[in-house]
Amino acid sequence: MEHLQYPYGLVVKLLYGCGLRLFECLQLRVKDFNFDAGILTVHGKGKKDRTISLPQTIVPELMQQIEVIKRLHDNDLEAGYSGVFLDNLLEKKYPFAAKDFIWQWFFPQKSLTSVPDKKEIRRYHLHETHVQGAIYNAVRRAKIAKRVTSHTFRHSFATHLLQANYDIRTIQTLLGHSDVRTTMIYTHCVPSRMVKEIKSPLDF
Repeated sequence: MEHLQYPYGLVVKLLYGCGLRLFECLQLRVKDFNFDAGILTVHGKGKKDRTISLPQTIVPELMQQIEVIKRLHDNDLEAGYSGVFLDNLLEKKYPFAAKDFIWQWFFPQKSLTSVPDKKEIRRYHLHETHVQGAIYNAVRRAKIAKRVTSHTFRHSFATHLLQANYDIRTIQTLLGHSDVRTTMIYTHCVPSRMVKEIKSPLDF
């Protein structure tokens, strides 16, 4: 993480700290963060939402990112842009949402995107390949001799919760798995811990 520059370091901290999939992280919007309650609303696979506790150690960084987005949003409005990209059905339901601050991407793309057929200029979120490339380069600089991807941090989130003796059903909910059998795969990542917890009847 020390080898990741802004904003990729913060992306990875959310992947690892909240167990997010990469697309879930990059599609976060300002409205998904509730700093008063300390929770994050994640829009997962199959349009299923779940809430996760915000890691308190990175709250200052997250709030600083909100300020960055505010400045960017003000500049975009002054430039006459048409707003962020939204789902077509959502935009029909809330025609002014694209320019509303709460709907802005938490990790916005640096440049605006032109939509020629509509004669619009909009902003997209940070692209997945940019994050993946940043992680690849950081792993090389850190000289880690293993394959590391964005999904590695989600795996680590689950594995470390298992090592801390969190209930498998709790981890299933946090990861957004519809089937607990998917979550059970992570139990194979902590065999040493599981073995230590099992005692021989002779030791009872």
